[in-house]
Amino acid sequence: MRWIRRHILPAYAFLAFCYLMLPIAVVILFSFNAPTGRYNYVWEGFTFDNWINWDSVPGIKDAVITSLEIGVISTIAATILGTMLALAIVRHQFRGRGATNMLIFLPMSTPEIVLGASLLTLFLNMRIFTGFGTIFIAHVMFIVSYVVVTVKARLIDFDRHLEEAAMDLGAGPFTTFRKITLPLLAPAILSAALLGFALSIDDFVITYFVAGSTTTFPLFVWGAARVSVPPQVNVIASAIFMVAVLIMIGNVLWGLRTRRRGDDAAAAEPLAIAIPEPLARPEAAS
Repeated sequence: MRWIRRHILPAYAFLAFCYLMLPIAVVILFSFNAPTGRYNYVWEGFTFDNWINWDSVPGIKDAVITSLEIGVISTIAATILGTMLALAIVRHQFRGRGATNMLIFLPMSTPEIVLGASLLTLFLNMRIFTGFGTIFIAHVMFIVSYVVVTVKARLIDFDRHLEEAAMDLGAGPFTTFRKITLPLLAPAILSAALLGFALSIDDFVITYFVAGSTTTFPLFVWGAARVSVPPQVNVIASAIFMVAVLIMIGNVLWGLRTRRRGDDAAAAEPLAIAIPEPLARPEAAS
């Protein structure tokens, strides 16, 4: 059994990791390819021109900017709304709490094609023109669920004694939230925001139904794949992946540093040991 834990399980984990990373490695590798035809499927030669002229394909720059704009604003809105929902569900008792908690999971469990068709029907019945605004509404709708789940997991293990100690020392509710609760929740909130941004950038099915004449990067890739697959698509995908990895590494290091500071501060505090006073001896009877 010890031999299996030392050799078989690490080898299995390494092979599984390579299996997951292989498609991403191919995408990054073919971003440096110099195809002779319209399709970037066969390796022809190494070049940096694709990275230097990443916007040489007509329409790709506008599609990337649109995706980034929608991803940023929808992530910010969904993160704020999802964090408040998580705080309300975990820390407060109100009528409909169970139903709200159940409804949060519906966008995560419902197929995207059903959500897209339902949202399109809703927008058409309400006579709302599809475009940038409808994409924003749709992305906020399904990002909120992931934010609530992520922040809620952190709130369940949250030590409320830290907030109570701050209030006992004279801090008000807003000051306690700003200086105690929010910094401790920041790693979870940032993780939820990164996940929501990745989901927004990657979404195709729901966006396809509600986009109208607006073209995001996934829609551009889908349209371009019917005619050609330029290597600039691999360049954009590789750049997004690298930036996401760097931000995630920074988030992990930030969380470890915050935890280390908390441990150091707790270790540096002197232990308050209550020493009982000696019992008063009864006076000798005169």
